[in-house]
Amino acid sequence: MKKLVFFLSLVIASACTRAQTTPPVIAPYKILTTNDVYTTPADLKKNKPVMLIYFAPDCGHCQKLINDMKPMMNDIKNVQVVMITFSDIRMVKTFQKDYGLTAWPNFTLGTEGYTYTVQKYYQLKHTPYIAIYDHKGKLVQAYEKPPEMKELLATIKKA
Repeated sequence: MKKLVFFLSLVIASACTRAQTTPPVIAPYKILTTNDVYTTPADLKKNKPVMLIYFAPDCGHCQKLINDMKPMMNDIKNVQVVMITFSDIRMVKTFQKDYGLTAWPNFTLGTEGYTYTVQKYYQLKHTPYIAIYDHKGKLVQAYEKPPEMKELLATIKKA
């Protein structure tokens, strides 16, 4: 019986240490944007919700996410969308151009380079990762995998 209790305790402890929790405030990023300037959370407009998307320009799931978001772009025009990657800025610029994101001024795309600050902050293992923050900067919802667009839009409206 003691062995069983010990084994179950190990299983529970292991599960708890692997549980990922999203920090309640936005990552302390510093990214080089496609406009060749550096930006941080301090540059975000006050009292506006933020959707942070950690992505990779060559990730098929990330590309699908942007394509799926296109029909709802007018619905999210008041949300600051910050797309961060570790990839080279040239790839980010190409991604922005290929997906027509220059048409949406509420989108900021950039690279954190090889600092991996954002990746470590959220303990990311996959892309895309989405974190939505309300107008006060508090976490509303995080998605380790892309949600259905109806769910994403509903979460954005809560922010």
